[in-house]
Amino acid sequence: MRRNQMVRKLMRRHKKPGELLLVPMIDIFTVLVTFLLMTAVFSRTVIWELKLPTTSAEEKPIPDELKLEVLLRKDLVQVADQATGPLQTFPRAGIDAPYDLPGLSEYLQRIKAKFPEKTDVTVLLESEIPYDQLVQVMDTVRAVEQRQDGRLVQAELFPAVSLGDAPLADAPAAGGKP
Repeated sequence: MRRNQMVRKLMRRHKKPGELLLVPMIDIFTVLVTFLLMTAVFSRTVIWELKLPTTSAEEKPIPDELKLEVLLRKDLVQVADQATGPLQTFPRAGIDAPYDLPGLSEYLQRIKAKFPEKTDVTVLLESEIPYDQLVQVMDTVRAVEQRQDGRLVQAELFPAVSLGDAPLADAPAAGGKP
């Protein structure tokens, strides 16, 4: 009997550590991942395809059609034709005041009525214009909300938006006559 007790003591000292059971842990993670996927809120991401201006060495003749530009400056928004220069200016009341986006939208609707096949516009902006203001102007240029049969519907204005840098404030508009 004494020998059995000694063997037990030796066995306790040299006992191997218990095995790690991974099956219950995998079950818990499976339930957790399923729960998180079912309760997650999936937001819709909108990606706009922008056409960036290219620099080409050869100059093409300017056609007799409208090449619409919207210049976004710190103190104003200006609608211009690349060939003839400024068409309409919408000044801000102050640096902290919002841009006159309803006036811009109304003027662009008149242009769209004259040139219904026109779909492209170039938005030229000064440096240090906040991104939020750029997006607001791009939304105004792309579409207008109108009521049809009591519903609010978006009508297309100029959906093909290109971006670029605005010319210096004292320089004439791109392609304009000096």
